Amino acid sequence: MKVLVIGAHGQIGQHLMRLLSENQDHSVRAMVRKQEQAEYFEGIGAEAVFADLEGKPEELAKAMEGCDAVIFTAGSGGKTGYDKTLLIDLDGAVKSIEAAEQAGIRRFIMVSAFQAHKRENWNQDIKPYYVAKHYADKVLEQSNLTYTIIRPGGLLNEPGTGLIEAAENLERGTISRDDVASTIMAALDEEAVYNASFDLINGGKAIKEALQSFKKE
Repeated sequence: MKVLVIGAHGQIGQHLMRLLSENQDHSVRAMVRKQEQAEYFEGIGAEAVFADLEGKPEELAKAMEGCDAVIFTAGSGGKTGYDKTLLIDLDGAVKSIEAAEQAGIRRFIMVSAFQAHKRENWNQDIKPYYVAKHYADKVLEQSNLTYTIIRPGGLLNEPGTGLIEAAENLERGTISRDDVASTIMAALDEEAVYNASFDLINGGKAIKEALQSFKKE
């Protein structure tokens, strides 16, 4: 499977790019905005393509040409204002969904936010971010794409354990970015999580087992 990663230079994205570039079953293309980013990813054996989430859907569709799947793990980041949250986490995500449909891609994985589907559980300190994630996820669910929406808990920069818990609703917990990336890669061709969304935290099941045993509520 050939995969385009949007947000490849982010913290989860870099873990994911490394995993996909080392995997024999997949090839990977990073969507980038800077030359040094392209050179870095080409250096680890990945392709790179220049495109911008604030550009037109048609430009994103061109960046996706020849791919079988798209992974959206981009984010505006905590240092920008809520204008960028709107432009990247909501509009950028929606344009990516539109572009994937235009490009004839079927598989789309969205990295969302823990409990983004339930307004009563949103973190009120970053409510606009949750609003953006909530509605981007809804657009994906209503699209023609075969989607998986992954909602990680509190993100940690620790080595992955390979053990997770994945369910439609979980009590708040944490997970390493390593394990989020590994879960994304495992979900690519795992039919049990096709057209499904779930919270994700570190837990007691091996990643593949947790996804294969996933049951929609």
